[in-house]
Amino acid sequence: MFGSVLVANRGEIAVRVMRTCQRLGIRALAVYSEADRDALHVRLADDARLIGPPPAAQSYLDASAILAVAREMGAQAIHPGYGFLSENAAFARAVRAAGLVWIGPPPEAMEALGDKARARALAERIGVPVLPGYHGEEQSIERLGYEAERLGFPLLVKAAAGGGGRGMRVALDFSELANAVTASRREAEASFGDGRLLLERYVARPRHVEVQVIADSHGEVVVLGERECSIQRRHQKLIEESPSTAVDAALRARLGEIAVRLVREAGYENAGTIELLLDEQRDPYFLEVNARLQVEHPVTELVTRLDLVELQLRVAAGERLPVRQHGVSLHGHAIEARVIAEDPVSGFLPSSGRLDRFVVPQGSHVRVDTGVESGSEVPPYYDSLLAKVIAYGPDRASACERLVDALLHTEVEGVATNVDLILAVLNDPAFRAGDLATTFLAEHGVVESLAAPPPEVAAAAAVWLASEPRESLDPWTALRSWRVGGLSQPSRWLVGVAEVSVLLSRRPESNRGSLAVSVGGVELVAEALGRGRARLSRGAAHLEPIDADRALVSWDGRHYRVRLAPAPRGAAVDSRSAVSGGAGVLRAPMPGRIVHVAIKDGDTAYAGETLVVLEAMKMEHAVQATSSVQVVRVAVAVGDQVAAGAVLVELAADEAP
Repeated sequence: MFGSVLVANRGEIAVRVMRTCQRLGIRALAVYSEADRDALHVRLADDARLIGPPPAAQSYLDASAILAVAREMGAQAIHPGYGFLSENAAFARAVRAAGLVWIGPPPEAMEALGDKARARALAERIGVPVLPGYHGEEQSIERLGYEAERLGFPLLVKAAAGGGGRGMRVALDFSELANAVTASRREAEASFGDGRLLLERYVARPRHVEVQVIADSHGEVVVLGERECSIQRRHQKLIEESPSTAVDAALRARLGEIAVRLVREAGYENAGTIELLLDEQRDPYFLEVNARLQVEHPVTELVTRLDLVELQLRVAAGERLPVRQHGVSLHGHAIEARVIAEDPVSGFLPSSGRLDRFVVPQGSHVRVDTGVESGSEVPPYYDSLLAKVIAYGPDRASACERLVDALLHTEVEGVATNVDLILAVLNDPAFRAGDLATTFLAEHGVVESLAAPPPEVAAAAAVWLASEPRESLDPWTALRSWRVGGLSQPSRWLVGVAEVSVLLSRRPESNRGSLAVSVGGVELVAEALGRGRARLSRGAAHLEPIDADRALVSWDGRHYRVRLAPAPRGAAVDSRSAVSGGAGVLRAPMPGRIVHVAIKDGDTAYAGETLVVLEAMKMEHAVQATSSVQVVRVAVAVGDQVAAGAVLVELAADEAP
C-alpha cells in the first residue's frame, strides 16, 4: 500500500478520498487554488500546496502544476476524484511517466471507454444494445444535419468526451439542431477541451440506471449492483438510489453481464460505471462508461458494505480484490440527495457566497459527504455541489423517510439551495411508488409547485406563531397578532422558497376560537388545537417547531419547511430584475465567464433571443431579451470574467426589457 496519496481535486470528493487514506494510515496530500485557501479539504490534508489562481484551467486542470507539487510533497500516487482531470488519459499517462501510480483505469482503457464515441463503437462490436445514433469523425454541421435527418427526431446531441451531463442538448426537430450543436460543442470544449459530438435517438420517459464495477489487474471483475439515477435536471443527477425499483433479479443479471463484457473487452481496471437507459419495456441500451469514481458511489457503499475508495487504492497498489462476485450481496436500500447551491425557481441559477450557516443532521442511518461547513466560501468557479446526504434503511420506504427527516432539519444560510426541490420530489406519491423517469421534474410540475405551495401550510404556521403557549386551552388568550373585528398585521412566511403573506382575524360568529385566515387571496378557517396541531377548512395540519421563527409543517401527506421571512432591507431584487438591471442595461445575474456573444452594436434583438451566454459553476446561462430591443453597445467579449451585476449589454432606454 502507498505511504502518501495526492488528491488532485477539491470539495467533498477530496475530503471523501482523504478520509479513507487517513483511516488506512496513508498521508493525504492536497492541492488548492487561491479561491480554496481556507477550504475544508485543505485543512483536513496532511500537507497542501497552492497550484494557481481560481479559474479551474489555471489550477485544478493544470496537469504540470499538479505533477510539480506531487513531486515536491513526495507523493507516491495520485487520486483524481471525479471531474477535472479524472477522465483525461493524457494526464494519467503523465502521472505514470513521472514515476507515480495513477489510481484509476489504464490510459488505454480510458480512451476506449471514457470516450463516448469509441465506447459506443466497442459496444456495437461486441453486440451490446445501443440506441440508433452517429459517432463518426466527420463533425461538420452539414454532416451532422444529414445524420440527424437519417436518424429522425427527437435527438440527443452530446459531447463525445467527459460526463456529468455537460455538453448535452435535445433537438426536437431540425430547426433546433444548429443551436443544440453550437451549445453542446461550446460547453464540451470548455469542460473537456474536446468539441467532438455524437447524435443519439432521444427516448421518451426513459429510466437511467448504471452498474458499478471494480476490476483488478489479476483478471477479477466484480459487479456491485446497480443504481437508479432517473431524477435529473438538465441531464444532471439529483437523486440516486440502490437498488433500482425497475430492476428485478433477471434484469440485474443481464445488466451485470453487459458490464463485465465491456470491461473485459477494454482491459479495464479499477472502479468504473456502465450507464444505460431503460425504455418503457425495461429493455436496456448502453449509454457510456464513466472511467472514474462516481459522485453517487456512497449508495453502493451502504448497500454492499464496501469502501470503494479503499478498493481503488488496493487495486492501484497491485493487490487482488478482497471480494469476489459470490460474496457480494445487496443489503437494504440507500438514497442519496445532492444538495446544490442553486435556485430552482430561477432556472437553477447557481448561487455563490459565504455560508453563514451550514448544518446537515447525520447519524447511524444518515451519512453526509461534504467539503464545506459554516463559514466556508462557495466560489463561482467550480461545481455548485455543497453536499451529498445519503440515508439508509432496511427498505426503500424507511430510507426515504430518513432522508426526508434529515433534509427537513437541514439549515443553509448565505446561498440558495435545492433542498426544497429535493423534498418536493421525495414527498411526491409517484416517487414513493417508484414510478420514475428522467422527465420526472417536468411531468410532475415539481419546480412550479415550489413557487405555489398549498395555502394551508402558511396558514398553519401563522396560527402557530399567533399561539403563545401552544397548549393553551383558550386560543384567544394566546393570540398576540390580531384585533377584534378586523385583520391583523400580516405575517410573511417562506414556505420553502416561496414567500407568502398571511392575515388572521377573529370570526365573531364563532364561539370556539376559530380564525379567518387569508393566504394570497385564499380564504380559510383555522382553529389552533394545541401541541402543534391546527384544524383547517380542508383537513388538519401538524407543526413541529424548530425555534422561535422556524417550523416543519405536515399537510396532506407532505412535509414543508417554513420560517418567518426576514424583514425587507431596501428594494427586493429577484433574478429577473437582476438580469435586466433597470432601463437601458442587461446585467450579469452572477459572477462568471462570458462564453458566447450572439449580438453586436446596433443589432435589433427580439423577445426570447439569446444575447449573451455566461458560464458559472460549470453551467451555462443564457441572458435573453424579454421584448424587442435595440442594442446600443455590447460591453463584454468572449473570455471576459464578470462580477455579479456587471453590465453586459446597453440597450435603447425606452425599449429595455
